[in-house]
Amino acid sequence: MALALAVSLSACDPSKPAASATPAAQALAPALSAPAPQQAPAAAPPPQPSASQQRVQSLIQQVEKAYALGDAAYKRGNLPDARSNFDNAVDLMLTSGIDIKSTPALQDEFDRIVDQINGLEMEALKQGNGFTPKTEDTPAEAATDVTFVVDPNIVAKANADLATTKSDLPLVVNDYVAAYINFFANTTKGHNTLLHSFQRAGRYRSMIQRVMSEEGVPQDLIYLAVAESGFQPRAVNRRSRAGGMWQFMPRGNYGLTRNNYVDERFDPEKSTRAYARYMKYIYSQLGDWYLSMAGYDWGTGNIQRAVEKTGYADFWELYKRNNLPGETKNYVPEILAAIIIANHPTQYGFDDITLDPPVVTDTVTINYSADLRLVSDIVGAPVDELIALNPSLLRLATPPDTEFDLHLPAGTAALFQEKIAAIPESKRNSWRYHKVTPDDTLASIAHTYRVSLRDLADVNQLSENSKLEGVEALVVPVAPSAAPSAHTVYYTTRRGDTLVSVADRFGVSLTQLRRWNKLPSSGIRIAAGHRLHVAEPTLARASMHSRRAKGKASRTGEVASDAKPAHEDSAASHRSASKTSSSRSSRKTHASSPASSKHKHSASSTKHSSHAKSASHAQK
Repeated sequence: MALALAVSLSACDPSKPAASATPAAQALAPALSAPAPQQAPAAAPPPQPSASQQRVQSLIQQVEKAYALGDAAYKRGNLPDARSNFDNAVDLMLTSGIDIKSTPALQDEFDRIVDQINGLEMEALKQGNGFTPKTEDTPAEAATDVTFVVDPNIVAKANADLATTKSDLPLVVNDYVAAYINFFANTTKGHNTLLHSFQRAGRYRSMIQRVMSEEGVPQDLIYLAVAESGFQPRAVNRRSRAGGMWQFMPRGNYGLTRNNYVDERFDPEKSTRAYARYMKYIYSQLGDWYLSMAGYDWGTGNIQRAVEKTGYADFWELYKRNNLPGETKNYVPEILAAIIIANHPTQYGFDDITLDPPVVTDTVTINYSADLRLVSDIVGAPVDELIALNPSLLRLATPPDTEFDLHLPAGTAALFQEKIAAIPESKRNSWRYHKVTPDDTLASIAHTYRVSLRDLADVNQLSENSKLEGVEALVVPVAPSAAPSAHTVYYTTRRGDTLVSVADRFGVSLTQLRRWNKLPSSGIRIAAGHRLHVAEPTLARASMHSRRAKGKASRTGEVASDAKPAHEDSAASHRSASKTSSSRSSRKTHASSPASSKHKHSASSTKHSSHAKSASHAQK
């Protein structure tokens, strides 16, 4: 047909010479007609993706969008939003119902996204505590460049102020203390960091004072938080991983729970009680508050050995005789300087202190896992606010099968208890609570949360075509981020993975991961390409329960005589403090005192804290 049309158009073309009317001579034999040129076969249309392929492509687009939102939030410095969006990107794949391992495109996407998130999280860890806001330098960290040029006027002024300084700790002013007063009062860096510490102290002062009173220790021990964290409950030392307002080490029996969901070092009240009890224990060993403060920084056993070596149970004598590391030398003077300035703020240029308002919360004790996004839906508070009120949580969910004190915005406890009752306890770690707006329909809500219309209607006892007039809120049956599996699940490690990141990704404990894969009990590194047996969160609960039962007695923070707190010494080794039967002795006053009259201590606790943490710092 195409050929005929071409001939026809050619015959009608006026630009071509007209055909002769004289008929052609008759050929003796009919000419063989030239074979018609073969028409090239039309290109086959690309095969339409199957429904399953379309579903995978749509899912990948959603994942990419969620990741892009997280990446944008990360670049803005909004780490909580970044974490939420990154979690959503991964959860979209884990809850899709598609077998990731048997779907190459989705497996590649999962591996790529997890690798990128792990990379960003490692970068975020250099700035703070993972995907959480970076903490400010403490006054102690800011004071690394203090010069000990003594200003006689500062010394005289501080000594005069001592007459009207009220403190339940013994206070002295000497050249060392005066150097820190000068740094905090007369340098921009020192002034600002101490000012911000004082301001943040307003959030926790009343709580700390109450706990100190209940535990029977001096109130002014609050100022150790100036040196330790600047009153930042989420502070983490980048080298030692000591954490919290009082900078407890990751290992050690302080009566603080640490597991895959919770790290009570970051709980302001529980860590404060552990700190108060530990300070009381140190004082019982050393009999002197200055030595006790030094022992908190360097380790009780180290202080005891220094006392035995010199014969002086006196901090200043140990200082002068160079029997203390540089950091510990500076630790006590900077705390005393902070106490003196706090008692006379206007005299040292701190007349612009506006204390942060106290943290006021409602607290409900729950024993089930609740997603903070669900809590946010119910009480109407942003997730970031709930994270700030519950800094001990390591995830966006409370721990399963164990009691947890959930802190809520003041005045919302009754609302929370009323609304959470509408959701089955086993679903509170994934389901959501949606307050209906005038523009909402069942279909739009189902689309927003990526649930089926039928499931949404069923759990709310509605039909699929029900109108929402008069409906205040809906329960949304969102699938859990890691659904239980009846078969063994394996994961092949990628570059940048650690045992911690893999355990967290699949919602299992580090102990389980090691046990299932017969891995050593120490170390978290894992080579790329290693095939690990992983499991879902619900499969982890039995073994976690035994750990909780074992630690229940110590959760109160009490220090038993046969199980003293373990700390880290300056060489980063960990030991438990041994039982001591030694009695206190009076301070020595002369270097030549006989050895037989020196302090005799058998306890050898090691350092709790994270400041001598770096050999590169001669002082803070």
